[in-house]
Amino acid sequence: MRVCVTGAAGMTGSVTVNHLLDHGYEVVGTDVVAHPGTLPAPWSRPDFTYLRADLTDFGDTVDLLGGCDAVVHLANVPAPGLVPPARTFAANTAMNSNVFLAAAQLKLRRVVWSSSETTLGLDFAVPPRFAPLTEEHYPYPTTTYALSKVVGETTATHVAEWTGIPFVALRFSNVIPPDRYAAFPTFWDDPAKRRFNLWSYVDVRDCALSCRLGLEADVEGAGSYLIAAADTVMTTPSARLMEETFPGVPLTKDLGEFETLQSIDKARAALGYEPAYRWRDHVSA
Repeated sequence: MRVCVTGAAGMTGSVTVNHLLDHGYEVVGTDVVAHPGTLPAPWSRPDFTYLRADLTDFGDTVDLLGGCDAVVHLANVPAPGLVPPARTFAANTAMNSNVFLAAAQLKLRRVVWSSSETTLGLDFAVPPRFAPLTEEHYPYPTTTYALSKVVGETTATHVAEWTGIPFVALRFSNVIPPDRYAAFPTFWDDPAKRRFNLWSYVDVRDCALSCRLGLEADVEGAGSYLIAAADTVMTTPSARLMEETFPGVPLTKDLGEFETLQSIDKARAALGYEPAYRWRDHVSA
């Protein structure tokens, strides 16, 4: 399968490109920046092509996806607060709709794309309605970034209905490269430091895994899936974190000691997702 990975110069994009190449895919990578040839692989690997393109331009997007079987769409303004709010919303909405409509025009076999945990109500100035969070704790956008993802998921639902193309939205939790695990001990003395997403995270390598599984899973229509690590960033048990920080919020299941408070059960069942990485293998508690 020939797959286009957008946002290929970014952290998640470059790790995903390498992961797909390692599993036999031919990859076309794209980003708005010039070819970052000074960075580590995948830039010189066989079966990898890099094209510079502006996904806010529909013509660029159609040209880019032509000849591909599927797209893993990771290009977006990656978080709130990086550029003015209106620009975040406009840029992300344009990129997402152009990729989705180009995929429809070209009759691609699959669209996998990066949605966000922020669609569920972060940063929980208003407490969550229940925990662990599931895909049903939606939509509660509190920023234009989160709103752009909600609009993207709505668009994906309708384009999937029109075309029959499966759309897989991956609601990534806070994406962490392994070299940032050393900072986790600074969270442990004050749960408020990480309450914004219920102490969740996901290793960037597990994000790449979920992208591949999104390409391969036997799914139909447009589905959205929380993608997180299996544990929290904390050394305090998960049930106690909720009781002390969000008193009165009901727990809908018995929790493992440090079990994630962003449920990955749907991704496990539908995609076969099982996170392979956790900070506890890198840092001593």
